Amino acid sequence: MPWKSSRKPTRCTPASSKPNQPAAVVRAVAARPDLLQRLAVQTAERAQAQLQRRLRTIDTCQGPFVESGGQQLLAFCSNDYLGLAHDPRLVAALKTAGDESGVGSGSAHLICGHRREHAALEEALAEWTGRERALLFSTGYMANLGVIQALLERGELCVQDKLNHACLLDGAQLAGATLKRYPHADVDAAARQLHSNADGCALLATDGVFSMDGDIAPLRELAALCASERTSLMVDDAHGLGVLGEDGAGSVAEAGLSETDVPILMATLGKALGCSGAFVAGSAALIDGLTQFARTYIYTTAMPPALAAATHRAVELARSEHWRRDKLNVLLRRFRTGAAQLGLPLMPSRTAIQPLMLGDAQRALDTSRALEAQGLLAVAIRPPTVPHGQARLRITLSAAHEEAHVDRLLQALESLRLGASPTGAPV
Repeated sequence: MPWKSSRKPTRCTPASSKPNQPAAVVRAVAARPDLLQRLAVQTAERAQAQLQRRLRTIDTCQGPFVESGGQQLLAFCSNDYLGLAHDPRLVAALKTAGDESGVGSGSAHLICGHRREHAALEEALAEWTGRERALLFSTGYMANLGVIQALLERGELCVQDKLNHACLLDGAQLAGATLKRYPHADVDAAARQLHSNADGCALLATDGVFSMDGDIAPLRELAALCASERTSLMVDDAHGLGVLGEDGAGSVAEAGLSETDVPILMATLGKALGCSGAFVAGSAALIDGLTQFARTYIYTTAMPPALAAATHRAVELARSEHWRRDKLNVLLRRFRTGAAQLGLPLMPSRTAIQPLMLGDAQRALDTSRALEAQGLLAVAIRPPTVPHGQARLRITLSAAHEEAHVDRLLQALESLRLGASPTGAPV
């Protein structure tokens, strides 16, 4: 016989039809704002201010070139800093592992989704970054949300650089922490924020390389501050891993800091490594704790095992093929030298991120469109991603570029006669 429940069904009465409901309640419900309508108004306001974000569909991508809307563009806005995203050896590793493991992992790590490819990648990442263990996350955003939520309890202190990535700030809010933000790279101000609440547990979180400015955090000074204040230091090295350090181990390694100095290290796998995902590296105690309490790790499907295998190959190549970092640095010097000769308002950066500060949002958008008309893709970054008055082109270089590509960009920028920055940004 078919199974039948022994429970008797119950009938729910909609709140609006409940008898004797007070008239004031009915009127209040009727006056409640509509969420979708409010969202539409906010979207219209952003469009009116010409700050609306828009999707661009890329039809094909090969090295630094993309095709969009039938036009081939030389892109200077990708985070593929080492030029690994299209490396045939990564593609081969992905295909081979896909043939063996299929596409999806099928489950969260803690159920049956943790495959040998994940374990091998975690071991490689821990060894590369000089940490005891590593833990994979689906994205960098999820990694930062999960780590901060697992570490901090409601009301505890989280001190952050004002230019940190949004996911670090959101992580503190998710944890219900008391968030204190200090002026960019100001270690003395960070110390004052820590002193404002010296009793409970505290976390200081910073980007290693700042995603919109391209500069590097004062990591040695922050590590010394945290050691003296008994505060845990967390570094998001999404834009430093693969690019900085002798074998590309990132900004923390370049600064000569150990796991003791920086007990919580996060980095992503979709930038210099050319793949997707993220990881957190640190002590066995940290990783064991995150496995128990990081909700964005526990309650999500593990990355595809084939992608983990491809990323493992990317780690090997990033570590061993020093020519990629050497070539990137040559291109950076060529670009900055040429920009200085043209008087372009570049922000001070020695990383692959080279922001061209234009100040006015419309000016940045017009400049981006003018470059696109010349076959170059350099996206305008405008508020609210950056503060008002600090709109820019976020120009990024890659080992996939050639010197002729850099020269072509410089010639195009020269033709636009941008001149000095209206905000007085240093060149």
